[in-house]
Amino acid sequence: MRVLVVEDDDRVAAALRAALTRHEMQVERVGQGLAVLPKLPGADVVLLDLGLPDIDGLEVCRRIREAGDVPVIVVSARGSVDERILGLHHGADDYLVKPYDVGELVARIHAVRRRRSATAAQHATPDPVTDLGDGVVLDRARHTLTVDGADVALSRKEFAVLALLADADGAVCTRDRLVAEVWGRRWAGADRTLDVHVATLRTKLARPGMVATVRGVGYRLAAGGRTAAGLDGRSGS
Repeated sequence: MRVLVVEDDDRVAAALRAALTRHEMQVERVGQGLAVLPKLPGADVVLLDLGLPDIDGLEVCRRIREAGDVPVIVVSARGSVDERILGLHHGADDYLVKPYDVGELVARIHAVRRRRSATAAQHATPDPVTDLGDGVVLDRARHTLTVDGADVALSRKEFAVLALLADADGAVCTRDRLVAEVWGRRWAGADRTLDVHVATLRTKLARPGMVATVRGVGYRLAAGGRTAAGLDGRSGS
């Protein structure tokens, strides 16, 4: 496995290289954010520090995600809930706060690789197009959403949330299930992150009631989504 380490501190980078090499990983290191994109081809995982000297790591994360689907694990001293949420919103697959246990980091590297491999295997056999009704069509093979015939851009996480809700065929998807299957783990700000993604989905669908809130449980797809109404009688998450 080839790991691209984005870290400006020579001492930290050297220690990380030694630790990952012991776990039979090939490590390439860059010390600046602008050097990342040329090194992406062939990388299996990117470990991204946010405190870079030339460009903020969140912007680097966004550019990596625009360039492709290589898994990104943010490894940063920025440990607040808001910082972790920002990292995930910018396209990170996981977020680990310094200082960390190397064993946990290695486990998370393998976890994001497994999730990405499973996703690739699912996409190898195109899934049928799903008509969600009210002019909304989800195409898993092309990874696209159309609303009233127009393409609507979704992030990977937004698409995954909507696909899970579609697969449930009107049944409730609990918060725990959505967080576990889309993000792979639960953390202190997980519910807030899910709510933000659902709110964004509702805006992009232009049908606030299509993703209905089941108070205290989770979300489900509902018919007649042009009117905003959760199952608790209120709109919103």
